[in-house]
Amino acid sequence: MQLSSEFKLKDLGQLSYFLGVEAQWTSAGLLLTQRKYIHDLLQKAHMQDANTVSTPACTTIKLSAFSGTSVPDPTLYRSIVGGLQYLSMTRPDISFSVNKASQFMHDPRDQHWQAVKRILRYLKATSAYGLLIQKSSSTQLFAYSDSDWAGSIDDRKSTGGYALFVGLARSSTEAEYRALASVVQELQWLQSLLHEIRQSCSQPPLLFCDNLSATYLTNTPIFHSRSRHLEIDFHFVRDKCAQKELQVRYISTTDQLADGFTKPLPKTRFLHLRDKLSVVSPHSQLVGG
Repeated sequence: MQLSSEFKLKDLGQLSYFLGVEAQWTSAGLLLTQRKYIHDLLQKAHMQDANTVSTPACTTIKLSAFSGTSVPDPTLYRSIVGGLQYLSMTRPDISFSVNKASQFMHDPRDQHWQAVKRILRYLKATSAYGLLIQKSSSTQLFAYSDSDWAGSIDDRKSTGGYALFVGLARSSTEAEYRALASVVQELQWLQSLLHEIRQSCSQPPLLFCDNLSATYLTNTPIFHSRSRHLEIDFHFVRDKCAQKELQVRYISTTDQLADGFTKPLPKTRFLHLRDKLSVVSPHSQLVGG
């Protein structure tokens, strides 16, 4: 109603489908799924009848840009991975696996294609799952930040990941601290967006990190050999904490919700975190009723 008072709008009724995203209104909230989109991807890859798996990535295989032989149809690989990138909008549980597959677009190998096919087999098993958006009276921002230090076997680069919530129903230190900086940038953008729609945050954002050294760096100006080579621009995280615009707290790795964004996980751990990220099935007890 407020928008219609400022702009000329036409009421198209309750949202049900938009740009490949299906919207299901439930008693628990709004469930966003992409079942038809997943079906189309499976058809394009000729995997409609493929066997299913319970996780999107294998924990025992490290992908390399130099292993295996080039795939016969790199265009298909790029098309499927591009489609998976769009799908990860409502399926954060595949974010790490898709990001990893995206790193080999220039020269996809057979090992990379097998990894993509595993993602598709996982999606076939969980095509009804989607992102549940629940109503909350709180405008508190929460963020979880994690980093897999030097996890790449090709160049020893680290992988950082984070999860942001509105309300809630180098050395390893350097990698974690850089990951924190990325999260803070996203938090600032989200705060700006909330401000534009006149939804002020009740408290400073709360950011959880499972690295004690990185957490200490946000609250102390004293640096040591493990952090002295960090660029100055990353220290704005500490400045935000000093200005009381951000809180950074330590959290155990067990409770780190961003863990699945940085590395492949065993089945039990992966399924636990998937639920915590609000990726659920419309038939689950969380959505039903």
